[in-house]
Amino acid sequence: MEDDAKKKWLEAGRITGQAREMGRDLVKVGASWTDVAEAIEAYIRDQGAKPAFPVNISVNEDAAHDTARPGDERTFQDGDVVKLDVGAHLDGYIGDTATTVLLGDQGQTLQEAAREALENAIDVVEPGVSVDTIGATIEDTMHDHGCKPIANLTGHLIERYDQHAGLSIPNIPHGDATLEEGMVIAVEPFATDGAGGIHEAEDGGIYKLENVKPQRQRHARQAMEIIEQEHDKLPFASRWLVDGGVDERRMPLVIRALKRQGCIKAYGVLTENEDGLVAQAEHTMIVTKDGAEVTTRAD
Repeated sequence: MEDDAKKKWLEAGRITGQAREMGRDLVKVGASWTDVAEAIEAYIRDQGAKPAFPVNISVNEDAAHDTARPGDERTFQDGDVVKLDVGAHLDGYIGDTATTVLLGDQGQTLQEAAREALENAIDVVEPGVSVDTIGATIEDTMHDHGCKPIANLTGHLIERYDQHAGLSIPNIPHGDATLEEGMVIAVEPFATDGAGGIHEAEDGGIYKLENVKPQRQRHARQAMEIIEQEHDKLPFASRWLVDGGVDERRMPLVIRALKRQGCIKAYGVLTENEDGLVAQAEHTMIVTKDGAEVTTRAD
């Protein structure tokens, strides 16, 4: 890995880790989802980076792919198990990290299982190790805590401007691919007391450009111009289009039209199959000859 690229991977990771910790302190009973997401994203921009994707705020049985939408009035409630997933990039070099915040007594075992599974997985990362071994380590740790990993959610290889670059890092024993020195990967265990699987539910307010097509309707045309100019490579939030000037009242119609025409891909909220509680932990790391160099620790 070239020195300049490594510096950007490390700096993007540092900013992402600090943004995650800042966000942890903001997640409190009564706090607004919108205020928390926008504060974290503003911090990332203030540090000279850009959000690699909208801040994911997923609560209780929802594991991922939810964020504040335009006009969102949701606030955090007593007892919530909150997953905060944060990403930042510098010139396409990405940091991706997540944590679980508890706003009550429930979820403590799941939170510890996800955190410990992540640290145990990091310990086995090195060139030549099989992704199956990583998955087995995560699953064994979960079982030690009396809970289950979510089998159909995985970590992933990261490349420049590509957060999910093909190789999956499973949370159960699966696959025969091996890690190579210089790879950048995200490991993200999800622990649940439910069935151990997720399904895609409602639109979570997160999208990615798929195809550029001419738009006749003024608001849709305005939205496409913003997407093309600012969000052509990485996921974006519908509220970012409102920030860019698209009429908030028109956003549901605009999003519906762009989805129908295949211009954008929508990310549905990922919900546990039996509505079990879910906890998550995640770090980005560079595979080195000696193991793993974690980029997203806050320090």
